[in-house]
Amino acid sequence: MAIIGNIIKGIIHASEIISSEFDAAEEQREVLKDLLETAKNTEFGKAYQFEEILKSDTMERDFRAKVPFHDYNQITEQWWEKVQAGEKDITWPDSPDYFALSSGTTGKTNKRIPVTDAMVKAIRNAGIQQVLALRNFDLPADFYEKEIMMLGSSTDLEEHNDALEGEISGISASNIPFWFQNYYKPGKEIAQIDDWDKRVQRIAENAANWDIGALSGIPSWMELMLQKVIDYHGLNNIHEIWPNLQVYTSGGVAFGPYKRSFNALLGKPITVIDTYLASEGFMAFQERPDTDAMKLVTNNGVYFEFVPFKPEYIQADGSLVQDAPSLSISEVELNQDYVLVISTVAGSWRYLIGDTIEFTDIKRAEIKITGRTKFFLNTVGSQLSVNKLNDAVQHLEKEFDIEIPEYTLCANRINDDFYHCWYLGTESNIETDKLVNALDEFLKNANKNYKVARSKALEGVKVNTVSPSVFHDWSGSNKKKGGQVKMERVMGQDKFAEWEDFVASKL
Repeated sequence: MAIIGNIIKGIIHASEIISSEFDAAEEQREVLKDLLETAKNTEFGKAYQFEEILKSDTMERDFRAKVPFHDYNQITEQWWEKVQAGEKDITWPDSPDYFALSSGTTGKTNKRIPVTDAMVKAIRNAGIQQVLALRNFDLPADFYEKEIMMLGSSTDLEEHNDALEGEISGISASNIPFWFQNYYKPGKEIAQIDDWDKRVQRIAENAANWDIGALSGIPSWMELMLQKVIDYHGLNNIHEIWPNLQVYTSGGVAFGPYKRSFNALLGKPITVIDTYLASEGFMAFQERPDTDAMKLVTNNGVYFEFVPFKPEYIQADGSLVQDAPSLSISEVELNQDYVLVISTVAGSWRYLIGDTIEFTDIKRAEIKITGRTKFFLNTVGSQLSVNKLNDAVQHLEKEFDIEIPEYTLCANRINDDFYHCWYLGTESNIETDKLVNALDEFLKNANKNYKVARSKALEGVKVNTVSPSVFHDWSGSNKKKGGQVKMERVMGQDKFAEWEDFVASKL
């Protein structure tokens, strides 16, 4: 009998009884008030009159009026360069304990995003909220006694100006509380290995010693790790070595494109729970099983704003025009794409995180990530979000019974005509003409703007298929394997030319 598991499960289920009624708008007003109060004596707080905003009866409106939008480059040039140099009380009291290094999907140069002690605690608190939400999933008591494989970046952080820096997953793992250490795998020693391939090799070598009940990490790298374990031990699927694996907590990118290839590595179905942890904070997690949407964490150090995702509000580099309207969570609508803007306990202020979202349930504050402001494919008016592109790829998987875990595309000019040029990562041999026709027809039916574009400036679709390993090698050559690294779904023409040269070198 799972005695400890039953106790833990009982505590988690009891938390539902003491939970107060949820009011996202009120929680957000309190978060903003706390942020302004805490930062009012910083250089940033004084420059934008936080003390005066706090006295206002229309605090949220005045905050929007006084404080400009910032993307990473803007806030760094104006404020974070001082923070990175070790100066104190700039955008948040004192100086940060960590910097999250992030190149994301857009380039080789690392961003250095402040991560304060308050943010570390906020991420931990959001993680506890997610654990408590497991009461909504039908998991047996013995699940709570199993170990958790957290596959992120290295926890071997580097020191810089009296702070430590690394990717956010490495920072989070290095701050795991003592009571969780026995559950956490691959453990401190292996997690500190910086080289991705060596770390995964050590995981494979030790896999038989662990009783893994849950996985956590980005789907593409999780698949590679699971495949390595399967190959190393000569298995048919991962459940032959981890028979009690029941939950996968996915994050970083939409799980949909990976669902088919991920499930192929399993011996039986598991529960997949989506999360939204970025370098800037823990934004949302899936709270219940009857949806794949995620609940915003509205009471925990992050204040959210939502800018309608319309062409007139977005500049060519993906940043916002300063007069773009923003909404609080009490003002949003269903089925509208919004650019997500955040202010946080790490000293991000009206910060453009780069993601677009839509609300699926306003009362529950549940969202789906629909894409990236820089990866919105609208060169010739087709107005395709990453969400729609993911849907198209999953349609191909179903239509032809194949796996396509990776893809990228570009609206490319060829002999004065525009084409959507796709590269699909698959090991299957399907005639490209069939893929072209299926993609084109699906998107015409799914998106009226695409259909109009195809009758005008968008000449057609081109498709190439390559091994998914080419995508992994590309990520490895441009940045680092593992961690928070994600594949570009949409590329500009210059980057796409580099990609095509890279693919040619692999063939």
